[in-house]
Amino acid sequence: MPFARVTRTLDRADGKLYRQIAERLRGAITDGQLPVGTELPTEAALAEGFGVSLITVRHALRELEAEGLVAKRPAKPATVASAEPRGPAVRPMNSLDDIVAATVGAALEISDWHTAGSSAAARIFGLDPATLFPCLRGRVMRDGAPMSDVTIFFPPAIGQRLTRRDFDDVVVFRSVQRHLGLRLSGARVTVRADLADAALARRLDYSVGAAVLVSEIVYLDEAGQPAEYTVARHRGDAYSLSYAFAAT
Repeated sequence: MPFARVTRTLDRADGKLYRQIAERLRGAITDGQLPVGTELPTEAALAEGFGVSLITVRHALRELEAEGLVAKRPAKPATVASAEPRGPAVRPMNSLDDIVAATVGAALEISDWHTAGSSAAARIFGLDPATLFPCLRGRVMRDGAPMSDVTIFFPPAIGQRLTRRDFDDVVVFRSVQRHLGLRLSGARVTVRADLADAALARRLDYSVGAAVLVSEIVYLDEAGQPAEYTVARHRGDAYSLSYAFAAT
């Protein structure tokens, strides 16, 4: 199809330019004007057609790539990959059981088990900022693809009783419970948005600058003391959270 039907000079008064581009291309893809397999114009041609910068075009294409609509290729134009955007899997997170349920079908790929400093871990565990904490680093994999990058810190009194072989469950706190007999009373969860830097993009097979959902979970022992601090960085196109609140 002539791309002149899709591209046109945009007006900033209509909203962010990259979102206007993404919306126009998304509409052309989902209504069949751009069938699966179609090669898009080069980024330079799209920038000229829309009257925007290359950075703006790349931002729009990253958004469409995150939705599964286009596939970007090194040194080549992007192609249409799907006629329907994929939605992220919704993960309810209202209990420890929900955390377990979110990992069904997933596997933990351990990168390393070492000691590391962390000002956040020191604050959470109430220890000296110079403390080195037992630290597990890995990726959560599903169907052979990386979904999340995880870094887990333990207070020395707990972590020093664990070995790399003990982490035999994608749900790490279950491994800790099983091997140390530690019981948990609950968890505190903090969620924030971020963008993937180059290192994280490589680990998650993702695009630099693409949306990332960061969850920080502090697991509490029976006495209510922090026993594990997990920082997980999830691909934004494959993960979301839902919360339920009861009226009081």
